[in-house]
Amino acid sequence: MTSAVAPAGASSGPLAAELGGFRQVQRLAYACAEAVAARLEPGVTEREAARMQRAWLHERGVRDWFHLPFAWFGDRTAFAGFRIPLQFFPTNRRLEPGMPFILDMAPILKGCTADIGYSGSLGPNPVQDRLLADLEAHRELLLREVRERRPLREIYEDVDRLMVRQGYANRHRAYPFGVIAHKVDRVRERRWSPRLFGFGVQSLKGLAGDALHGHRDGWSPLWSPYRFSDHPPHPGLWAVEPHLGFRGTGAKFEEILVVTDSRDPEQSAFWLDDDLPHVRRWAEDE
Repeated sequence: MTSAVAPAGASSGPLAAELGGFRQVQRLAYACAEAVAARLEPGVTEREAARMQRAWLHERGVRDWFHLPFAWFGDRTAFAGFRIPLQFFPTNRRLEPGMPFILDMAPILKGCTADIGYSGSLGPNPVQDRLLADLEAHRELLLREVRERRPLREIYEDVDRLMVRQGYANRHRAYPFGVIAHKVDRVRERRWSPRLFGFGVQSLKGLAGDALHGHRDGWSPLWSPYRFSDHPPHPGLWAVEPHLGFRGTGAKFEEILVVTDSRDPEQSAFWLDDDLPHVRRWAEDE
């Protein structure tokens, strides 16, 4: 399978010539997820799995983060009972045979950001397998409707309706502001990169700057079900993460969607890379 590249003539502002760097760090993050998933075994805790991700990426040059790695096991993959942001952070929950897990990380390398989500299970888990298979329709819907320049809030509602038809619960609604996606951008490299509650300060400053400029110009860097997302897709890179839940089991993917200002529908939006674990899995299933 070939990777996605910027279509000829596509325009996405200053990031157009830098997609290779974002693709590289996104592939590195997914390689980390696959490597750590292969090492998981009964008794490993979420905190240990998060440290494994961090160490693997540190060995490969990562020194800054949009956010530090997360790991969720069992019913925490569906955010069961989550009410406050602190519940997202890794815990001492131990992995058991057949239990689903999600690994989530957002490394920055050479100024380029990735934010990925990888779903799996320790041994067979037919419920999560079905969730993962049904996520393919969401990836197709999101790309199609972004190309149609539908307001982000309406696309969010269409994702909700698709989940209901599939028999699932919307679990990305549990994220802060209920976001299904957020913008990512280049981050200035520094020798020392401070963090606030596990999030890189430089990245948070960039997101806050986008929010300030967007508010003035009528758009938001957060893709949510609320009024501030009631606008067409804004050009740039969006980390998109539809998250399905069913009776204590959750599954999601997260990857970068490139939105441009081209009037050609096929050039106006495309996934940064099609050579990713969940996409390969769907192709193998077919």
